Amino acid sequence: MPKLNQNFLNLKQNYLFIEISKRVNEFKQANPDADLIRMGIGDVTLPLSPSVVEAGKKAFDEMGVKETFRGYEDSGRGYDFLRDAVSGYYKSFGADVPADEIFISDGAKSDSGNISDIFASDCPVTVTDPAYPVYVDSNIMGGRKVTLTDFDSYDAPQNGIVYLCSPNNPTGEAYTLEQLQKWVDSALKNNSVIIYDAAYEAFITESDKPRSIFLTANSRKCAIEICSLSKTAGFTGTRCGYTVIPKEVMLDAPDGLKTPLINLWSRRQGSKFNGVSYPVQRAAEAVFTDEGQRQTREAIRAYQENAEIIMNTFRDCGVEFTGGVNSPYIWFVCPNNMNSWDFFDLLLTKANVVGTPGEGFGKNGKNRFRLTSFNTKENTLEAMKRFKNIL
Repeated sequence: MPKLNQNFLNLKQNYLFIEISKRVNEFKQANPDADLIRMGIGDVTLPLSPSVVEAGKKAFDEMGVKETFRGYEDSGRGYDFLRDAVSGYYKSFGADVPADEIFISDGAKSDSGNISDIFASDCPVTVTDPAYPVYVDSNIMGGRKVTLTDFDSYDAPQNGIVYLCSPNNPTGEAYTLEQLQKWVDSALKNNSVIIYDAAYEAFITESDKPRSIFLTANSRKCAIEICSLSKTAGFTGTRCGYTVIPKEVMLDAPDGLKTPLINLWSRRQGSKFNGVSYPVQRAAEAVFTDEGQRQTREAIRAYQENAEIIMNTFRDCGVEFTGGVNSPYIWFVCPNNMNSWDFFDLLLTKANVVGTPGEGFGKNGKNRFRLTSFNTKENTLEAMKRFKNIL
């Protein structure tokens, strides 16, 4: 029998959300009549907007006609119409991102994990803690040493990779332009590459919080940006996102020559990825139209109102928290500084509310907990009523 990749043995035995699902299912089996309110997994609850649905339907109709049927997309980077739309979207908030540096993908999680294929196994990796698990797990699978650091340490590794997420998942905190510039300056000084997850940029409301790393000086020399339509436009079940790789970002080859990262990613995608379907890309294009943006903003405002309900409850109860203002996530200190898995069980059994234990995001989350605003207003109000009752 072939040998396994022993790096997989270094992973935690249970993935965070699989363990959550296991505990919830066991509770449901024992309590079939329990009225569960799910505020754990970051999955949206509002449907795709009408403009997105209409564009997708029209594209599927085209696929049913010989003259307009489409198979593989030739470039492997996505159709020009969607890349042009994404480029225009960046320009709308002041970032200059050429269409030929944009790669259309099936989501931020996939690209966040897959991008590590390009880097050497001895490349040091720094991840801010707490963090979305894919940053750590994908590099452990690749045999790399991962060092956890604080959100505001501004210490990129020498000749390595640093993962940043702003607004952050799970804490909901967002970097100011000045803070993000410190990370860029550190990466340039230490010859590192920043992998910047901007999946929640559309939730930013404060003017001093940049919606793209490319609003900082010299970031095109050291940063790539990964974004998703899952949370901004409800594409969690449809799958579409994009990654931006500036031509200036270089990696060192064994012979000492500099190699553009964009060429390597293009080659990797050509070998391992067949692209996003034409109907989904047409649906995604509709997100960036004027009407699509209006409808998308309506959905985001609904989630922001839910976040305000959660924050007001925590303020009333004296619960310390971050997030909510620029993010759909609210990150808080567990009552009496409980272990986060213990509080998960308490919240599930006594309030029938499902959240996410902070310990699953790193050591800094041991006594922290995450709730999401991705639910209905009615469920959010009811969940906060139950939350108050168990304190």
